[in-house]
Amino acid sequence: MTKAELRRQFLSQRKALPKEAIEAKSQQICQLFLGQEWVKPQSTIHTFLPISRQNEVNTWPIVHRLWQEFPQVQVAVSVTDTEAYQLTHYVLTPDSILVENRWKILEPLAEGALPISTRTIDIVLVPLLAFDQTGHRVGYGAGFYDRFLADCRPDCLKIGVSLFEPIVQIDDTDETDIALDVCITPDKIWFFS
Repeated sequence: MTKAELRRQFLSQRKALPKEAIEAKSQQICQLFLGQEWVKPQSTIHTFLPISRQNEVNTWPIVHRLWQEFPQVQVAVSVTDTEAYQLTHYVLTPDSILVENRWKILEPLAEGALPISTRTIDIVLVPLLAFDQTGHRVGYGAGFYDRFLADCRPDCLKIGVSLFEPIVQIDDTDETDIALDVCITPDKIWFFS
């Protein structure tokens, strides 16, 4: 299937999930993520903040556990620059002031927030609609994350989180698509590299 077909199919499937199922699956993903040894002292972990109306994986349980259990880890999130089609990154703390952007995505108020260089990020939790068995993903189609991931260090761990298992193959991937290293579903961790 093509990205456009997968985008339609998985948006529909996700929207059909009840909120309770999304929360339960998100907790399972949190457990699997924190059950691995990739969270190291002094590391910087970038995450997306979920768009609840899109029924995205709720990453807040991961954020809260990182704050509680790994106080030496820096959590980072993005602010979307719609004119330049890029993301800028800031430290997220319990005291961060969050505002909704034009897509109703929560972002830190850049004024007063501590900026983070892409090159300092050790792990990125990547949003997606679908992924395949080779680690390619389908997002919303604007390319923000592909540009962001292309700018990360080669050793930055790119971890997708998905409410659904992988499909066999995305038919129309290209050289600008950045593959995942890992994807976590509620029942399994998929390793690609």
